Amino acid sequence: MGSMKVELCGIPLENPVIPASGTFGYGYEFAELYDINELGTFSFKGTTREPRFGNPTPRIAECTAGMINAVGLQNPGVDKVIAEELPKLANCFRKPVMANISGFSVEEYAATCEKLDKCQQVGWLEVNVSCPNVHGGGMSFGTDPKAAAEVTAAVKKVTSKPVILKLSPNVTDIVSIARACEDAGADGISLINTLLGMRIDLTRRRPVIANTMGGFSGSAIFPVALRMVYQVAEAVKVPVIGMGGVSSAEDVVEMMLAGATAVEIGAANLVNPYASRDIVRDLPRVMDKYKIDNLKEIIGGAHNG
Repeated sequence: MGSMKVELCGIPLENPVIPASGTFGYGYEFAELYDINELGTFSFKGTTREPRFGNPTPRIAECTAGMINAVGLQNPGVDKVIAEELPKLANCFRKPVMANISGFSVEEYAATCEKLDKCQQVGWLEVNVSCPNVHGGGMSFGTDPKAAAEVTAAVKKVTSKPVILKLSPNVTDIVSIARACEDAGADGISLINTLLGMRIDLTRRRPVIANTMGGFSGSAIFPVALRMVYQVAEAVKVPVIGMGGVSSAEDVVEMMLAGATAVEIGAANLVNPYASRDIVRDLPRVMDKYKIDNLKEIIGGAHNG
């Protein structure tokens, strides 16, 4: 069997498969179903400085080959995550975990990251810049290169851990934002977060989701995600994590050929709780089929030159 090992920002992974934030809770829930140490690592539920109840219901709408969600970053807040969630995780997961951080101001991002930086279990800080900037008119930090860079620089000042910026696809030029984050000190880039979408209930003639619009994810967005990963991987020197509609071992290999060092699995976990584990177990078959001896060697293999 070929080698599935990769290295993400200096930290070794046994394989490149990472369940995405918001689809895997804090890990220990899935540990009741299988040994989650089979995974490369996982990104835990998006965490904010203060507890958040989230958006009003309904929050979920089904779509062809996907789903729309507007959960609204429901989480118990960083202090409770550190005091209660991470100790539970330590009982079932022996690897470094990825902490996903959200915020509504630069100061909030920095404060939350500073607290998680002190947690030995946390290997990487994945900073989600798709949140609305409360001091910037409500526009997402991730839609403006300057704002994304400001968050990056602030977080880098308060942590010694690798900082990975998670980018929104709801922009005209994803490359300029990725480069701005890299220039501000980002150790990696992860993309894409969900696309903006909506559904309308024909009987009520109203949006299905109480929030009107939400994040569109699932296999339907894979070609868009792959294109953006390819573009960003060509433009930056830091590692890229690819995600967006990944639902098979073949998709993982395709993402890596586009330039991803590791690959996150999102909506597929909500359809099948064993999805990420099954993809890890199926990778050797796909590697054998396409004559891949070492996954690390195919990263960016689809680029010219």
